[in-house]
Amino acid sequence: MKSLTATQRRQGRLLIVLLILSLFELKAFGISNHANAKTTFGFTLGKEWVIIEKWMIDSRTGCFIFSLLAIAGSLIGLARVRVKKGPGLGTGIASFSLMMGFLCWAAAGKFIPFTGMLQGSLLLAVPLVFGSMSGLLCERSGVINIAIEGQLLAGAFASGVVASLTHKTTWGLLVAPLAGALISILLATFAIKFSVDQVILGFVLNVLVIGLTNFLYKKLLIPYQGTWNSGPSFSHIEIPIIGKIPIIGPIFFNQTVIVYLMYIIVATITFSLFRTKWGLRTRAIGEHPSAADSVGIDVNKLRFRNVVVAGLVSGLGGAYFTVGSVGTFGKEMTAGAGFIALAALIFGKWTPMGALSAALLFGFADNLQGTLSIIGVSIPSEFMLMVPYIATIIAVSGLVGRVRAPKADGIHYSRGESH
Repeated sequence: MKSLTATQRRQGRLLIVLLILSLFELKAFGISNHANAKTTFGFTLGKEWVIIEKWMIDSRTGCFIFSLLAIAGSLIGLARVRVKKGPGLGTGIASFSLMMGFLCWAAAGKFIPFTGMLQGSLLLAVPLVFGSMSGLLCERSGVINIAIEGQLLAGAFASGVVASLTHKTTWGLLVAPLAGALISILLATFAIKFSVDQVILGFVLNVLVIGLTNFLYKKLLIPYQGTWNSGPSFSHIEIPIIGKIPIIGPIFFNQTVIVYLMYIIVATITFSLFRTKWGLRTRAIGEHPSAADSVGIDVNKLRFRNVVVAGLVSGLGGAYFTVGSVGTFGKEMTAGAGFIALAALIFGKWTPMGALSAALLFGFADNLQGTLSIIGVSIPSEFMLMVPYIATIIAVSGLVGRVRAPKADGIHYSRGESH
């Protein structure tokens, strides 16, 4: 691969890893698999149009077929990379086939609600997507946002309490971004105006929010639960016609308003960051603030605004934990989602679609281990929980591409300084 570019060499290494895993799956789960049981995949959830309700396949046969497809996808991708083209569909075919082969083996004799599993994966990824978009806005502007966890938790707390007091999910949804923005104002004030170390500041803000919400939960929400912590939650809204499309419809178009807002926010950030003057200026202050300053851009003012907007986004994501799902607030209910969102941002190489894909991967891995545990698969759930983190390590190590933060990320800027 000496004549290939660095990107092509990394693509080649990833495909080689997929090929090795495919060969292992073929040997371990296909050739050496003596299980005489069928794996059943379910593809319907409710009232959507039905093309195929369920699919039954022999476990060993399924592993064998999908392993061969994974090998073929890997080889096709490698062949394309060798002639200096992108891997095309090779990586996708290999990855999907590897997953299906694993499911055929792991769920032998069991029923896998395939559409339901994908729908659950999307739902688990929702707060991660909001969190990663918040981190993206901050770090593209040159400010490290470790406080995503605190912003999500503040949004969840505020939305749950307000929805409980007003009995209106709409009010809970409206106040959640404001709670996230309040944490962002603290972050921006101390990081930008007073040059406080941004990593340490982020952790301090997380501890502050966790401590404050735990105190109020113990002193207010538990003793007066009927008044302060018994809020309603949004019901699902099915979009006509497209909500009836098999598999795709129930997953993407029969969701709550928060999920639909997530689609809009991701699309807006993607377009704005790369197709507008604001996006150009944001990327400039995150990469070369002194150059941006030289053409009249107020670096710190724009950074401050972007950090506050990022807080609005993550606060809205926090609302998903309460009015978007269970309605009530639970102690530390975000459970580290902010840090996982930060990992998704790094995995996604500080791009909107990359962060979205990484968040969906985390959500899928989380839901997969839950699904396998429910159906009684004898694989320790701890091993499944490790999958997204292993994937992150692989990404950071450079196997799937060089990971580089914006050049001025975390560096305080004062007018007249050069970086």
